[in-house]
Amino acid sequence: MPTLRLEDRNLALEAVRVTERAAIASAVWMGRGDERSADQAAVDAMRQALNVLDIDGTVVIGEGERDEAPMLYIGERVGTATGGPNAIACLAMAGEGGFLNAPDTYMDKIAVGGGLPEGVVQIQATPAENLRNLAQAKRVEVGDLVVLILDRPRHQELIAAVRETGARIRLIRDGDVAGVIATARPNTGIDIYMGIGGAPEGVLAAAALRSIGGQMQGQLHFRNDDEKVRAKRMGITELDRIYELHDLAAGDVMFAATGVTDGTMLDGVRRFAAGVTTQSIVMRSKTGTVRVIETEHYIARKREVLPEFAA
Repeated sequence: MPTLRLEDRNLALEAVRVTERAAIASAVWMGRGDERSADQAAVDAMRQALNVLDIDGTVVIGEGERDEAPMLYIGERVGTATGGPNAIACLAMAGEGGFLNAPDTYMDKIAVGGGLPEGVVQIQATPAENLRNLAQAKRVEVGDLVVLILDRPRHQELIAAVRETGARIRLIRDGDVAGVIATARPNTGIDIYMGIGGAPEGVLAAAALRSIGGQMQGQLHFRNDDEKVRAKRMGITELDRIYELHDLAAGDVMFAATGVTDGTMLDGVRRFAAGVTTQSIVMRSKTGTVRVIETEHYIARKREVLPEFAA
């Protein structure tokens, strides 16, 4: 079986087909309050779609090891449920060794879009310092900046510090992958992303930024010693290392995502009489292209392809 060939343009469309299947399968569970079933449906659909691709790939940023999660497990070989916004099914591809083999823990992140001086924001600087530098680089007032932060109790101090600067805040319940990407996409109104989210999601977001331009730093945030032990087992030797964008996602990378629910980046799955519509995005670092794809899936004619909607 051939290895991953990111120079193959057809692979970009195949990647979208994978995320479309996952999003449609997950959307069946939207609003039912059963997050595990939504995850399981998405992963089952994604695994099935991946295993028919003409590639030889390994999962390196799955959400768990083989016996610990229903998700695509780290090391697997492959050939959300509340109805809240920003739920996406996403997939990133790179050549061997292109992604940080991130443990399933938290990561402190800071990200901005492209066209800014290198190092304009730093994860170890204070929010006030970062926002002042960013405002100067963008030639605006700090009060004109919009900061995207996950709405979590752990961010109370961060939110307070940002508000003291006069900058505006947009809080999101979920979806920090889309949140990081929003800093680099036009017409989102987002200037910077700050805060702690999942480490695997940080790698996915980095893959997208590599394709469209931007800056990002990440630092693993461990909750206990067990997570540190697991990170060391996965080859992480510097537990307090600050990762730059190219450390998280290197070489030629590809990112694809399909909306499950409406969000800052994509519209969600919508049903109509004969099927569903999806909106997807695919980005390639080699070409710097971003394609937004809207697809109509006529499920009533092909129930064998999407059996989750057969009932």
